[in-house]
Amino acid sequence: MSAAAGNRAHDANATKADAPLVVVVDDDDGMRDGLRDVLSSVGIDSLGFSSTAELLAEPLPDRPGCLILDVRLPGLSGLDLQAKLNGMGNKLPIVFMTGYADVPMSVRAMKAGATDFLSKPFRDQEMLDAVSVAIERDRARRLELSAANEALKAAASLTPREHEVMEAVVKGLLNKQIAHLLDISEVTVKIHRGNVMRKMNVASLADLVRKVGVLNSLA
Repeated sequence: MSAAAGNRAHDANATKADAPLVVVVDDDDGMRDGLRDVLSSVGIDSLGFSSTAELLAEPLPDRPGCLILDVRLPGLSGLDLQAKLNGMGNKLPIVFMTGYADVPMSVRAMKAGATDFLSKPFRDQEMLDAVSVAIERDRARRLELSAANEALKAAASLTPREHEVMEAVVKGLLNKQIAHLLDISEVTVKIHRGNVMRKMNVASLADLVRKVGVLNSLA
């Protein structure tokens, strides 16, 4: 069975969008298939590609996971692919593997965001441990992105005055101080403040401060 056909069959069996998916890129058919078998043995879906060009030619399902990437590949190398993905804003974690490891190479990969760098031969458990860490990192990243998108959407629903009140509230100003600052009544401040809490979907000042902190981190 070709790599593409195997990918389609594997993906067709994946029913949960939040189930992890690991992408294995290695031009060694035996290594690639062996890794996919190991992943399958612990219930992890995978896709396999023999080159970076083959990988880039096919859109990947939007699921949490990671890349298992050989450093030396035909065409674009694993390290070059990492740089390309970083340039595209693709933050999918990468577990590198190589039979020709050297310190500068591993340092370069790790500095660019790789989660691990394994030298062949490695034990199956070493790879599974590295993949587990990478998947959890990707899940955390996705949760942060979801929270950021939620905060952006909520903030976009605020009126300009509600934005002003929210900024004053998270600075710790009291309603009386906000009323004086914005030259409005205290009653109006309370109304705007209530609208802010409702639209931002928060139950406490601490929750609001955290959500505004997320927004500020995106600025």
